[in-house]
Amino acid sequence: MSLVEILSASVLVIGVSLVLLASVGLQRFESVFARIHPATKATTLGVVFLAVGAALRMDDIGDVVKLLLVAGLQLVTAPIAAHMVGRAAYRAGTELSPRTQVDELAATRSDQVDQEGRFP
Repeated sequence: MSLVEILSASVLVIGVSLVLLASVGLQRFESVFARIHPATKATTLGVVFLAVGAALRMDDIGDVVKLLLVAGLQLVTAPIAAHMVGRAAYRAGTELSPRTQVDELAATRSDQVDQEGRFP
């Protein structure tokens, strides 16, 4: 086995482990706000590691560019999507976990809406 094959296999195992950890977190966490964390952080890192591990095995530079583009788009879109899901859940009135100690958005949660039904 060459060094590149060992490095690629190691990075792929790390990526698969992170995606598996994310799926366990999605099952175990109780609220939508807690589930956002494994759905974005662990999954994003897992996909990036998988793309890099696969890119190490590719011979064609076009395939490597595509995989790195996938990793880059994952890094850009997942945090934005998680923010929007969390924001929508909060504004919809989803109950916070009883373990939540500080609600920094409580001031925006009041019945302050403009004429179009949106929060300020």
